Amino acid sequence: MKPPTGPEEAQLPTSDIRAFASSCTMHGLGHVFGPGAPPARRGLWAAAVLLALATFLYQVAGQVRYYREFHHETALEERESRRLTFPAITLCNVNPLRRSRLTPNDLHWAGPALLGLEPAEHAAYLRALGRPPAPPGFMPSPTFDVARLYARAGHALEDMLLDCRYRGWPCGPENFTTIFTRMGQCYTFNSGADGAELLSTPKGGMGNGLEVMLDVQQEEYLPVWRDMEETPFEVGVRVQIHTQEEPPLIDQLGFGVAPGYQTFVSCQKQQASALLSFLPPPWGDCSSVSLDPDFEPEAPGPLGTPSPGLSPPYSLMGCRLACESRYVARKCGCRMMHMPGSAPVCSPQQYKDCAHPALDALLRKDACRCPNPCASTRYAKELSMVRMPSRAAARYLARKHNRSEAYIEENVLALDIFFEALNYEVVEQKKAYEMSELLGDIGGQMGLFIGASLLTILEILDYLCEVFWDRVLGRRFWNRKHPQRPSSANLLQEGPGGHQTQVPHLSPGPRPPTPRSAVAKTFSASHRTCYLVTRL
Repeated sequence: MKPPTGPEEAQLPTSDIRAFASSCTMHGLGHVFGPGAPPARRGLWAAAVLLALATFLYQVAGQVRYYREFHHETALEERESRRLTFPAITLCNVNPLRRSRLTPNDLHWAGPALLGLEPAEHAAYLRALGRPPAPPGFMPSPTFDVARLYARAGHALEDMLLDCRYRGWPCGPENFTTIFTRMGQCYTFNSGADGAELLSTPKGGMGNGLEVMLDVQQEEYLPVWRDMEETPFEVGVRVQIHTQEEPPLIDQLGFGVAPGYQTFVSCQKQQASALLSFLPPPWGDCSSVSLDPDFEPEAPGPLGTPSPGLSPPYSLMGCRLACESRYVARKCGCRMMHMPGSAPVCSPQQYKDCAHPALDALLRKDACRCPNPCASTRYAKELSMVRMPSRAAARYLARKHNRSEAYIEENVLALDIFFEALNYEVVEQKKAYEMSELLGDIGGQMGLFIGASLLTILEILDYLCEVFWDRVLGRRFWNRKHPQRPSSANLLQEGPGGHQTQVPHLSPGPRPPTPRSAVAKTFSASHRTCYLVTRL
């Protein structure tokens, strides 16, 4: 605080409100508590100070309320890169099982659950497949593994892949990884499994990505015996473009590629600091903790509850698969073959009686509460296609693969996946109102309405300490240092006429200075009075 300047202010104690108001840097207090001003002028200044203070507090309350709502904003930025990691490409034939690989034992175990066949229809179905009927005395195997059925009877990539090139270099089935999905046995290119090095590309445009030519093998498609929920009516392959950390959910997110066409897929990567970034609570609703399909919380709670311990990077698809695996394992005691976890794979009868109904009920209820990942990568796609092959190309391909031209036109497709350019979009959520902005706004409102600053707050605290010391601690200290004596409560002073005069009680508070003439008069009156004045 500024030191007092006037002679009257110098005599005021520091705990006096008038002394504080005359030296405080807060505007208006000096006009309210300053000496000599008319009461009407003081009242107007007091009203102005209170109005400014109320406006300041109202503005501060609004700013604090806005900060407590934890708003966020989304920023979009486009950046360039010299090299981009190529995504994982998952391919699935829409036909899950090849008719030439099914046996009477497969129909006995999987016919009712997977194909909707009754036992009496097995012989007719085998005839439709072009297979001989079950031999007399046929005995089914004691056990049956659904995953082995799809691995044995599913479409083999060695038979489907006619040509493969990545950036002009040849590739083959060894560059693909086998994976099970709800569509059966599928294959992923550039999966990065088993520590394999991820492929990248330094250029965008056609010829700088993956080019494959596939044979969908329509002659191996199963006959449509009965209209079921998962009965495929289409022909071709399903494709999903995703990151290596994200498991494919190709039955829901894959796009179709039809035979007789060459499909071009132009991709653009969306990321923020290498990932699409979302804010955690309370500004947003995202998670970075992966869900363990084998972990069951002790207390019942949401199926999307993250699990502790080491886990792969969190992804939305991984959370949904783990949630579904938990639910099916809890209801049926097993898991479907495409689900993660350590529970045993369901038998065909468990598929029919429990797993499929439980999964359908879960999807209808939408019980899996999976928040957005705090960091993820997405690929925007643009598709275009042309008819293929031409007549000249059909004759060439027929001779090359020892097939007829009609077979080539009905079964062969081409797929070309590439980056449109090496630029990528950065999409990031940011806090709309930081703590520093809140403090800056409070400081601006404080300076605008009441002319105060942080140092003014320190001045107010210093004044309150002065008041506390002077009014509370100072009085206690004085009483302890100068306890009341019986002789000092009623002091007698002899006057010149021989009578006694009572000396008033001396208060321990601050006293005005005693004039020299009074001291001299006291000394001349009585030696006893002089002694008392000296003691006090």
